[in-house]
Amino acid sequence: MPDTPTTDAVLTRAAAQIQAARDEASQRPTIAGFFDEATFTVSYVVHDPATCEAAIIDSVLDYEAASGRTSYASAERIIEYVTSKNLKVMWHIETHAHADHLSAAPFLQQKLGGKLAIGREIVRVQDVFGKLFNAGTEFERDGSQFDHLFTDGESFAIGTLKAIAIHVPGHTPADMAYVIGDAAFVGDTIFMPDFGTARADFPGGDARQLYRSIRRLLALPRETRLFLCHDYKAPGRNEFAWETTVGAQREGNVHVRDGVSEDDFVAMRTTRDATLSMPNLILPSVQVNIRGGRLPDPEDNGVSYIKIPVNAV
Repeated sequence: MPDTPTTDAVLTRAAAQIQAARDEASQRPTIAGFFDEATFTVSYVVHDPATCEAAIIDSVLDYEAASGRTSYASAERIIEYVTSKNLKVMWHIETHAHADHLSAAPFLQQKLGGKLAIGREIVRVQDVFGKLFNAGTEFERDGSQFDHLFTDGESFAIGTLKAIAIHVPGHTPADMAYVIGDAAFVGDTIFMPDFGTARADFPGGDARQLYRSIRRLLALPRETRLFLCHDYKAPGRNEFAWETTVGAQREGNVHVRDGVSEDDFVAMRTTRDATLSMPNLILPSVQVNIRGGRLPDPEDNGVSYIKIPVNAV
């Protein structure tokens, strides 16, 4: 596909923001990635060098499935970094309700302050999984567990850094990408070029929609820095990696590079997804993450319980 001007008003604004950030160093965010090898997840601290205001994206709460115990080593690494840099956390941002790890956002909020945000379509995910887990009427399905619900094209700021939220459904109905300065945090849409793209077989997922979301992101300027939520280290690669560019993806992504048609992608993704097992932590993760990272309310003995639906997934 050739480089052509996009008629998507959201992407036009995002492209202008990216170019302005490339022209003006003060609009380039400082970015630190924190890789959790247990879940292959990358969390980010993004901050404005001018004001030290920051956002934390896709944090991880350590969870041992065998014992049901949570711990905070991953979150503490982020706290240590934030405090060492004297950052002021304004946002805790989720790209979607993750199926592979529990969010540490409430713990980090308690320690560091800031608002918790996710995409507006989380209400669709809450509805589907609220029914699966038989959560009852006490579980609100309106996104009220979050402080803010982003809409497609919504502008926000981190200090003097300009940012735009972009709705990129397909992996789930609620996935969002966030363009901050000259960088885009794309969640579970694409991975490193040698690994390809996210699955689209979760409830509400759609391979055709995922293709269109990815091509929407790849219409951003080729030099746009892309920061990924996961890396599974493709065969033959020695190191984990989570930063790439639009240009590198368009030239070399094994699933969705330029020239791959929508129908070919859908056929590949559907066939591939049928061979994949469910993520190890999908049932505890989604159950917690649709609650904004909070455990279910304790029962009368003071203990929180995570439900495991039998023969339902």
